[in-house]
Amino acid sequence: LLVPRLLGDGYRVKVLDTQWFGDGFLPDNENLRLLKGDIRDREMLIEAFHDTDAVIHLACLSNDYCCQLDEKLSTDINYEAFEPLVIEAKKSGVGRFIYCSSSSVYGVSDKPDVTEEHELIPLTLYNKYKGMCEPLLFKHQSDDFTCVTIRPATVCGYAPRMRFDLTVNIMTQHAILKGKITVFGGGQRRPNLHIKDMCDVYRFLLKAPKIKIAGETFNVGRQNMTILEIAQLIQETIPSFGFGTPEITVKEYQDNRSYHINSDKIKRVLAYAPLRTVKDAIEDICIKFKCGMWK
Repeated sequence: LLVPRLLGDGYRVKVLDTQWFGDGFLPDNENLRLLKGDIRDREMLIEAFHDTDAVIHLACLSNDYCCQLDEKLSTDINYEAFEPLVIEAKKSGVGRFIYCSSSSVYGVSDKPDVTEEHELIPLTLYNKYKGMCEPLLFKHQSDDFTCVTIRPATVCGYAPRMRFDLTVNIMTQHAILKGKITVFGGGQRRPNLHIKDMCDVYRFLLKAPKIKIAGETFNVGRQNMTILEIAQLIQETIPSFGFGTPEITVKEYQDNRSYHINSDKIKRVLAYAPLRTVKDAIEDICIKFKCGMWK
């Protein structure tokens, strides 16, 4: 979803991607160059960073279960490859480096609001490595190499390359296709962020004055809700799209991640605040199911 928006903003965009999930979601545009490759390949990095002003680093094995499948591969991609990539970017003359960390680095917290100064308590390899990469980036912060980290909430809503392994998305999918939502635990608090707002954050950081973002870390989230509250919102929302009212079943679960992030800093420093709600994300997914996008 991000690339078409960047092209629409007038940027020339290069995408370095393994294409494990294909490339059919990308538009045909003369200002887009797609590089099929791996971030662990130095020659690919040299090609990608040549004549490049800014880097948005999103590449990783992107959930807890992927990391568990192959811990060595996860370590290689999500941690070991990170600092060499940063060094190569700086050496190539890149002026701005935006790193996508994760609010999951906070793990468990019973504080009413978790700010950027909160202790990192990773519970999985995925969020452990996300947190460990942050200081590796800031080691290389300099006057001509602006480094900024964001810790986004769990993303939700429709995108052309759809992910159904995310909380709001998968529960909406189950509600529509199965007529029921199974909630594991339910009391865990999770922050949420609409995918369109996530894209807007990156676009915003590309233009933000470097004096305001250099060496800084920002939480980005819109709504903090419990897992059960999300399920109940889905239950209330989907009948208006012609789907039945799903049944909610609550089961015990050992996933203890629970935190309530505070995103005041990015609003205070950069005057940025997400616009879209979890309900917007649910409705987006309902519309796509209704028009037959997914079977």
